[in-house]
Amino acid sequence: MMLGDLPPSFLYGFALVFGLLWGSFLNVVIYRVPRGMSVVRPASRCPACETPIRPWDNIPVLGWLFLRGKARCCGAPVSPRYPLVEAIGGLLSVAIVHVILTPLDPTTSLARAGAIYIADLALALGLVAAAFIDLEHMILPDEITLGGAVLGLATASLRDLSFVDSLIGAAVGFAVVWLPFIVIYPRLRGGAGMGLGDAKLLMLSGAWFGWGGALVVLCAGAVQGTFAAIGVLAVRGKIEEPEAVRLEREEIQKELAAMTPEERAEAEKELAADPLAEEAGEGLGQARVAFGPFLALATLEYLFFGRAAVEAFFGWAGG
Repeated sequence: MMLGDLPPSFLYGFALVFGLLWGSFLNVVIYRVPRGMSVVRPASRCPACETPIRPWDNIPVLGWLFLRGKARCCGAPVSPRYPLVEAIGGLLSVAIVHVILTPLDPTTSLARAGAIYIADLALALGLVAAAFIDLEHMILPDEITLGGAVLGLATASLRDLSFVDSLIGAAVGFAVVWLPFIVIYPRLRGGAGMGLGDAKLLMLSGAWFGWGGALVVLCAGAVQGTFAAIGVLAVRGKIEEPEAVRLEREEIQKELAAMTPEERAEAEKELAADPLAEEAGEGLGQARVAFGPFLALATLEYLFFGRAAVEAFFGWAGG
């Protein structure tokens, strides 16, 4: 069976429903992974009172709208992040069909087209989860960054990229963050310019799009992150850490206070390597900005538009 055998209306309809469903699962990932919880068990529960959520209340986007943003069980407000993430999942799924699948030769086998769709959707959803987790907790889970890099290596042929080029891209993506911002920068300024999670996320981009793609993602992410930081400063006058980071630090301090002196000394040694263990210093130069969301956004932009844009640029530059 070939891609052209399926009507476009079926492809778009399937993509929308499938993306919405996986977008709903993303909310579970975003909430549970940074807390060290299983994403499989228990079933979805109300974050406020732990009551299991009924299936009909868990319908993507519509469930939140019907309940007017409140939990049926206890009336607690439900963050608008939930329908937003679900909608993003549906939109990204449709975008993959429209931008990546429909331009393929109609004689492309359904198996290959399906593999391209599943791989790209997994990448897109993983990036969304990473962005929201980093925004709230300022961490990028290895399950997403390293897992995504492995998936990129395994599916390189689906993007007409050799395994060696994918491997080189992953190495370059990691190195261009790790060496200047994690190894050299701390020796000059006394603190890491970027986190190891950022290096792993750019490694993911390189595994998917080669070394050129990794560099484009880094530059695009830096530009967009800079503009976003300027916008926050213009509106709020300062850049604050996420509330979850402050609460986690307070919890750590409570745990340290309850330890014996020996245990506390050992724990403080481990925490010394964590830049989030201490409050950020005063001034713009000491502000902490989650860079992961901008790398994730730039990677998505490259997935949909990057290759064509880069080709067009070099074609123009070459006359």
